[in-house]
Amino acid sequence: MNKKNQRIARLVLALMLGSGASGANGADETYSITPKTMVDTLHLVIKAGRASYTQTVINRLTKEEKVIKVSEHFIDDRALALPAQFFRHSAEIVDDNIKNNDNLDFNYALRSLWPIRKKNGPQTAAEKAGLKYVADSQGDTYYAEEVLDGKKYFTAVYADVAVSPVCVSCHNTHKRSPRRDFELNDVMGGIVIRIGLTN
Repeated sequence: MNKKNQRIARLVLALMLGSGASGANGADETYSITPKTMVDTLHLVIKAGRASYTQTVINRLTKEEKVIKVSEHFIDDRALALPAQFFRHSAEIVDDNIKNNDNLDFNYALRSLWPIRKKNGPQTAAEKAGLKYVADSQGDTYYAEEVLDGKKYFTAVYADVAVSPVCVSCHNTHKRSPRRDFELNDVMGGIVIRIGLTN
């Protein structure tokens, strides 16, 4: 793993564990963090944020308390963004920040073999293989290395599971959905996390 990704991993682990990412004298210490540990750590943070939004915001406010609706056109409808839209906007913010920071080299996306938006389908051979693997295995994680535009990456695909009734109802009733038989806890796609590796 390159130095910039090691710094990211130290920071994420420090935040998760509640400890500092530097030594007692304030100087950076060198930690040995594998690419797998890095992507698994990032996945925990991403998954927690997404599940929290879906369960404590979307499901509670739209299904249980019925105080606001969720809409694909959330700005025009003055509604809440769908969980997939919230996820995509978060990933875009990360991408924008990474473009302006040479110390960061990772990205993440939500992909599916049954995407409502065609651009959310698999974009690389590793993504396609990973999505098939997590769907067939009902949740095991897929890891691979791939080269994109001459750069080597460690890529992981994690199962994206329908954690709330709103996930199922949205996909099963959407006019552009290629699949309409999802049930709660089904694998609906995958969260793809990719980090740059030193060549």
